[in-house]
Amino acid sequence: MLKINKQDALNYHSQEPAGKIEVIPTKPVSTQLDLALAYSPGVAEPCKEIAANPDDVYKYTAKGNLVAVISNGTAVLGLGNIGPAASKPVMEGKGVLFKKFAGIDCFDIEIDATDPDEFIRIVKALEPTFGGINLEDIKAPECFRIETELREKMNIPLMHDDQHGTAIISSAALLNALEIVGKKIEEVQMVVSGAGAAAVSCLRLYLALGLKKENVVVFDKDGLIHERRTNLAPIQMQFATSRAVNNLEEALEGADVFLGLSAANVLPAGLLLKMAPNPIVFALANPDPEVSYQLAMATRDDLIMATGRSDHPNQVNNVLGFPYIFRGAMDVRATEINEAMKLAAVHALAELSKEPVPEMVNKAYGDNTLAFGRTYLIPKPLDPRLITSISPAVARAAMESGVAKAPIEDWAAYEDHLRARLGVNQKLMNRITSAAKANPKRVVFAEADNYKILKAAQILRDEGVCWPILLGPQEKIETIARENSVDLEGCEIINILKQDAKRDEYAAILYGKRQRRGMTLYEGRRLMRERNYFAAMMVETGEADACITGLTKDYGKSIIPSLQVIGTEEGVRRVASMYIIQHKKGPYFFADTTVNINPTAEEMVEIIGLTARAVKFFDTEPRIAVISYSNFGSNAGVLPEKTRKATELAKARFPNLLIDGEMQANVALSPQLLQEHYDFSPLAEKGANTLVFPNVESGNIAYKVLQEIGGAEVIGPVLMGMRKPVHILQLGASVRDIVNMASIAVVDAQMGSKAL
Repeated sequence: MLKINKQDALNYHSQEPAGKIEVIPTKPVSTQLDLALAYSPGVAEPCKEIAANPDDVYKYTAKGNLVAVISNGTAVLGLGNIGPAASKPVMEGKGVLFKKFAGIDCFDIEIDATDPDEFIRIVKALEPTFGGINLEDIKAPECFRIETELREKMNIPLMHDDQHGTAIISSAALLNALEIVGKKIEEVQMVVSGAGAAAVSCLRLYLALGLKKENVVVFDKDGLIHERRTNLAPIQMQFATSRAVNNLEEALEGADVFLGLSAANVLPAGLLLKMAPNPIVFALANPDPEVSYQLAMATRDDLIMATGRSDHPNQVNNVLGFPYIFRGAMDVRATEINEAMKLAAVHALAELSKEPVPEMVNKAYGDNTLAFGRTYLIPKPLDPRLITSISPAVARAAMESGVAKAPIEDWAAYEDHLRARLGVNQKLMNRITSAAKANPKRVVFAEADNYKILKAAQILRDEGVCWPILLGPQEKIETIARENSVDLEGCEIINILKQDAKRDEYAAILYGKRQRRGMTLYEGRRLMRERNYFAAMMVETGEADACITGLTKDYGKSIIPSLQVIGTEEGVRRVASMYIIQHKKGPYFFADTTVNINPTAEEMVEIIGLTARAVKFFDTEPRIAVISYSNFGSNAGVLPEKTRKATELAKARFPNLLIDGEMQANVALSPQLLQEHYDFSPLAEKGANTLVFPNVESGNIAYKVLQEIGGAEVIGPVLMGMRKPVHILQLGASVRDIVNMASIAVVDAQMGSKAL
């Protein structure tokens, strides 16, 4: 399980700007005219239109894509009643998930009101502002009444995700598990541990799917829920039983399904032996389930199990549901989220699980065996098909049940719209990191006597991305770690100055490689006292799988040792580098931005080939534009001539690549400009996502401007064409940069044959 360091979490939330969300204008506000349109006097015009036709609020404001995440902090995560202010980080986090997975904007609202009537009044009064309401972390039994009354009073989608999120996801898993074991939901016997909001909502949805109430036995912290209990809400008492059972052990005799939404380790593994053949166990308490996954699977080999944890198969994760349910509901302006819409989400999830898993998902989780079965009941959270499976299903159900005010007519266009809302860049590094975790490799860091490297190493080790090898003086490294509360447990530290025999061994290898290029054995021994040479030789000899360096030295000095020790892959004469530009419109790829100062047209062709291969490594089909200050011969000069020639040569050498040039950067990135002025270009339909620059100056300037003022995250440089994985950081790279580059290096090493 991922270890979270307290100080890391606090630093993450406190670094400027504090918190996790901000408001960004969606229209230009740079001129006097912009301001006059945004506010007075121009703003009066949409106000008058909305006053005349209230539905126009969806046309002229952000209401249609705005959700409120609302809590009073009475039942926060595993923290309990900590109050509204203390719940704010959680609510902000929920807003981040809405935005990341469904492109929905959020305001988090923490209300200082524990009285249900007051809470209901406040939330109802917010209806004009929002297109949807997500209730969160409100304790039972008040949450039942609050949600019920607000649904009756309000005419926008509203859902208490603590109740219905788990219900929807686990329902899909249950349907598929029952199909696998050949049982019918109306015939199974179910035992439930827990009677809170999530457990009750799960049971109510299971009943809608066919479960018989008389086949259910429920326990809470006070024991069996039976007809004589007087301390429970009516919504909980509907699951009271008259069966003569006294405890969990008796209830589990012959049971088909155990549902746990209670506390860790309340189910002894031995009791699993009392259940019917092919039992289904959903132990969903977090962070530790009602019974250990490893122990449960060791107890019965016919068991199907789901938990709430990401490190086990069949994770019941609410993020599989709520972003996409609200997306579909809001896109048809549904007046509520009703049972038909929840059931539509259930069936969409269940059916998606049976479809072939895309290669990009297999790669993200490092598992080519993902397929419908006992360990794959529901899709993975990083599956990009979730939004185009669940949201349309929910939207259709809203329309069919009569609660949609803006029906969808063109479903193919709607699915394209959903994909465009996210852009694949949302998940690019997530997929790389997940793939790295599936098969961690040994990554040697040449500059380990630096806080950033050590912090990155801790993160990489804690997340299971790689096995860090740290080069540098052990005492200095440990001092830096101690002064900065960095835990280096599990990281190997090597002081190369105390490795005389190994340095001699490496020097002999280097001398053998370079003796006809002016190097003496004495020079080889001297160079092996430098950490970049030693690190490169560790990769060359197989004692490490990848190398990361460059944090404290300029690029040219950092790359030379790896070129001399490891060299380029066969058939490659010049290495090149590429940056990934993560933008809200999608990922873009820039090359060459670091290595080749002024490549010839022929050398640019090699850069184009390496770049195309690297872009495919990131699960993206390259659409390549060769960049100049000229558009298809509009200007003369050495640079346009070079880029025109490079384009022609590249088209001949790589006939299957989508490539064109020479062209200006804005034209390359704008399908509108291409279609209007250069509709003959093969890039005209979608524009370019990969820019190959004519020299290092233009590429380097472009990515650095975007990084600083363009609102984009820049990852790289990714070094392409080396025989083994080596990546050179930007001088002064951040901890996040180092983690990203190490993750890329691990996946590169996993591939065996070169991918970058």
